[in-house]
Amino acid sequence: MKRLAGKIAIVTGASSGIGHATARLFASEGASLIVSARRQNELDALVEAITRDGGTAVAITGDVCDERLSQRLVTTALERFGGLDIACNNAGIVGPMGPLQDMTSSDWHDVMHTNLYGAFLGAKYQVPALLQRGGGSLLFTSSFVGHTVGMPGMAAYGASKAGILGLMKCLAAELGPNGIRVNALLPGGTETPASITNAPDAGPEVLAFVENLHALKRMATPEEIARAALYLASDEASFVTGTAMLADGGVSITRT
Repeated sequence: MKRLAGKIAIVTGASSGIGHATARLFASEGASLIVSARRQNELDALVEAITRDGGTAVAITGDVCDERLSQRLVTTALERFGGLDIACNNAGIVGPMGPLQDMTSSDWHDVMHTNLYGAFLGAKYQVPALLQRGGGSLLFTSSFVGHTVGMPGMAAYGASKAGILGLMKCLAAELGPNGIRVNALLPGGTETPASITNAPDAGPEVLAFVENLHALKRMATPEEIARAALYLASDEASFVTGTAMLADGGVSITRT
């Protein structure tokens, strides 16, 4: 039995990395998908791959900071598939890294706007659709940065991801009586194009440093994080809400 059979799901930030892997996995588990990101070619390739494997997906390009995109994603779920059961608000950016005093107001705004305001906009339009279904799973991608760990040079990112946890907890309390579970997934270092280990000036020593931060002494694959997202989205987590779930390879507890 497929764990998401008959479910309709939105996944943002789906053009690569964790969002891409999550969309592929959700589709393989039976969900009909609305996938979104800013890059059309990558989204088209994702939909083609899902369709080739027997799944169903619709791609909508846009920026999560655009309120019209959040509206359109939900409208598409309702019109094409008849409802919404799962929303995975995964899109986000790291932004420029460096000392706070060197950060421009524009850089701070961009990170907060994409990561936290984008999460707000997604939920604003997803919640009414989930209420119509009598419940569902609302999921945000946060981070161990700003929660269990402070990382130098990542003040805006950490603040935005910590803000997501506050949003998640309040929504979990607010929506629990309506059968909507709200959780946040906190990945550790993950092998994605956006990882700091793939920055243009990152040499092998950066990868070695990041890997060593984790108890498992390696980074995650996007597929590993997607499996954690699947658990939170599925009925297997039917009594899990208001949770900041670490899938971080032990980075939060390691001091070696």
